[in-house]
Amino acid sequence: MLKLGKMNCLEVYRMVEFGAYLADEDEEVLLPRKFVPEGTVVGDKIDVFLYLDSEDRPVATTQIPKAMVGDTAFLEVKDTTDIGAFMDWGLDKDLFVPFREQKNRMLKGKSYAVRLVFDKVSGRIFASSRVHVFAKKMHEDNFKVGEQVDILVCDEDEIGFNVLINNQYMGMLYKNEIHSPVKLGDKLTAYILKLRDDKKIDISLRKPGFFGIIKEKPLILQKLEEAGGFLAFNSKSSPKEIEDNFHISKRVFKQAVSNLYKERRITITDDGIKLNK
Repeated sequence: MLKLGKMNCLEVYRMVEFGAYLADEDEEVLLPRKFVPEGTVVGDKIDVFLYLDSEDRPVATTQIPKAMVGDTAFLEVKDTTDIGAFMDWGLDKDLFVPFREQKNRMLKGKSYAVRLVFDKVSGRIFASSRVHVFAKKMHEDNFKVGEQVDILVCDEDEIGFNVLINNQYMGMLYKNEIHSPVKLGDKLTAYILKLRDDKKIDISLRKPGFFGIIKEKPLILQKLEEAGGFLAFNSKSSPKEIEDNFHISKRVFKQAVSNLYKERRITITDDGIKLNK
């Protein structure tokens, strides 16, 4: 069965002047001539992506799209019309986003996180920036605190960024958990910070707990060595000073310093921290 919006491995059924017809059981689809690999003969199998042409007929291409049905991706709007927006997804025909599927009215030249959807009723592929509608909102005990995940940064609000976790669940990356530049469309490795009672998920870019602290210790030691063995930072320093100089929160800084002190690798003074010989 042909799968629109997905990659298909199909056999060359017959060759014609304007391309090759590919078949899967009782169905066939045209691969236009410009996409037919040189030397192709009947019986060959070709990996192709299937979508609808300008007349809503299934057509094959050897072009690889930036995203497929079921994926969420950050794509650019190439044009807007009185029926919706059209996005660049790496194919000759642009990806359509109806007005009803736009969380906020899209603008030409801007990029948005969108979910690619196959409408079984119309048989068409479209995109939706209402990513939260298609994402699973409950963690359903599938995660553990500290677990590593992949996230896509979707949109921003006052308290942080809404992110898509493992292409399935919505989560929140709070601004106080961000200590290096983050922008919309970033694909990042992150960690489960908290599984809340309301079934929402909080995300951190640093591994929570002891192992997250261990990761920051070499940074502090390196900064000490570069500064000649002394840094004017300690528990009295402001959170902004810590973040500007170490790109970590004051809480993590204090825990890492305390751990280094217990290991007798540094001395804590009234003025800062000193590297022990």
